[in-house]
Amino acid sequence: MNKTKMIYFEKEDILHLSISEEPESGSLELSPNITAELNGDGELIGIEILNASTFIRDSILESAHAKMLSLTTVQSN
Repeated sequence: MNKTKMIYFEKEDILHLSISEEPESGSLELSPNITAELNGDGELIGIEILNASTFIRDSILESAHAKMLSLTTVQSN
């Protein structure tokens, strides 16, 4: 049974991805505004992204820009 859930808290601009219903025993900051949530065995059970709208927008723009650069390079050759 798939227990993956994604919840967006609009007022706080937080995106939470839960891959397990296990209780959180710890966390690890992966980068500013991105935290991995861990169970008692240190296994990943969720991800929390602060300032999610900015993070998603910037990630999409970076991916699109990289794709356009690779297409431009291929077409130039």
